[in-house]
Amino acid sequence: MDNIGNDDSLSNVAEYSVSEISLALKRTVEDAFGHVRVRGEISGYRGPHASGHCYFALKDERARIEAVIWRSAFSRLKFPPQEGLEVVATGRLTTYPGSSKYQIVIESLEPAGAGALMALLEERKRKLAAEGLFVEERKKPLPFMPRVIGVVTSPTGAVIRDIIHRITDRFPVHVLVWPVRVQGETTGEEVAAAVSGFNALPADGPIARPDVLIVARGGGSLEDLWGFNDEAVVRAVAASTIPVISAVGHETDWTLIDLAADRRAPTPTGAAEMAVPVKADLEAGLARLSARLKAAISRDLERRRQHARTLSRAIPSADQLLALPRRRFDEVAARLSRALQMATHAKRLRLDGLRISITTLDRRLAEARRQLIQCGERLPLVYRGLLRNRRARLDRDAARVSPRAAQERIRLHRRQLEEARIRADRAVRQRLEAARAASEQTMRFVKLLSYEGVLERGFALVRDTEGTPLKRAREVRPGQALRLQFADGSANAIASGKPAGTASERKPSKAPQEPGKQGSLF
Repeated sequence: MDNIGNDDSLSNVAEYSVSEISLALKRTVEDAFGHVRVRGEISGYRGPHASGHCYFALKDERARIEAVIWRSAFSRLKFPPQEGLEVVATGRLTTYPGSSKYQIVIESLEPAGAGALMALLEERKRKLAAEGLFVEERKKPLPFMPRVIGVVTSPTGAVIRDIIHRITDRFPVHVLVWPVRVQGETTGEEVAAAVSGFNALPADGPIARPDVLIVARGGGSLEDLWGFNDEAVVRAVAASTIPVISAVGHETDWTLIDLAADRRAPTPTGAAEMAVPVKADLEAGLARLSARLKAAISRDLERRRQHARTLSRAIPSADQLLALPRRRFDEVAARLSRALQMATHAKRLRLDGLRISITTLDRRLAEARRQLIQCGERLPLVYRGLLRNRRARLDRDAARVSPRAAQERIRLHRRQLEEARIRADRAVRQRLEAARAASEQTMRFVKLLSYEGVLERGFALVRDTEGTPLKRAREVRPGQALRLQFADGSANAIASGKPAGTASERKPSKAPQEPGKQGSLF
């Protein structure tokens, strides 16, 4: 019996150790699932471990698998893992002999569908907005007339041709193109490097520094435009000292670079229209301003001419001004002939007594010639001074009729109008308050003069049964029902006794005496 029991315990099945079984399972799993893509929801993610590795799980509605991301692969991920996010993980399956578990070693991670991308996009948007990268105060105005425009886009696409064509049609300027990939994994890095590279150009270097930047790409899906949602691109655009115009996608598409850029264009063609003005419109506007300036100068000259004519009417006529001098001239002319004869005679007598030498004449001629030369030398100075005075007067006249002076007068009148409106509002309020106070005082005075005010001072109003007020004591009959109204209510009463008569009833007047008859003294 012992031999039989020993024979039953014997078996030809090979024996393995636990380590051998674990290693065999590990080789089998790794050989069968060397490279897989697993779709699931991230569960149990707590961030990177102290070692830099990440440990979590991927699950669906029926199963769960452990996952690990080594530190070297974590730095290459497009986005960090997040709790509850549905992803597609690419990696290889393996086992962990220490706990008899199988797990996936993740090499790359992608969002599972547009919904996950939108959730990731919203999370990144909230993060960057909290840092203040999207506030309007950070945005810079675009230059009105840039000399150089930098374009960050693909050099082989239709976008750059549309931009250059539109700029050439509106206002030809120098365009610098920084070639980048506008789709793929390296899009974010290349666009961020291009924006930073343009900003790093010196202002006086061999390559002209752009005055405005355009980041452009054609339309596409959310996945195609994902590179422009990269955090590095947003930070580079927000830190740019050069104004940036975002023209990524169609008008309905939006990316994070649109929020960080200084201006967003609906299309790349629209970005070119924002960057430069229309040369023909500028020329037309300049022509209109020139015509307005000429018209203003003409009107001012005509106004001054009319003012001069008005002043000239107040000036006396030439006949009025010359009447008295003409009379004096006639009187002097009448005396001139005689005075001339006398003067001639006196000069002749004087010349007879004097001899004018040749030396004296030469000296006088030299003196006259010297004075003439001095006058000729002063003449250019006087002429230039006169020109300066006339030019300064013309400059003052031009400054008074300039558009800037007109704008200053308009602003002054607008400010005066606003002050007048404020004063009018204040006066209306004051009048309303005065009217309200007068009305309240009138009401108090009316209340004071009414019979109710008299009742408040302790008096009573007497009425009969029909409500007619009784003003005289003789109107009250004995036994008559009365109603007494006081300030706080009414009371009924019955008249008793004979009412006291008036003074005229108590003391009847004496009979009148006949005229001309003296009364008795006793």
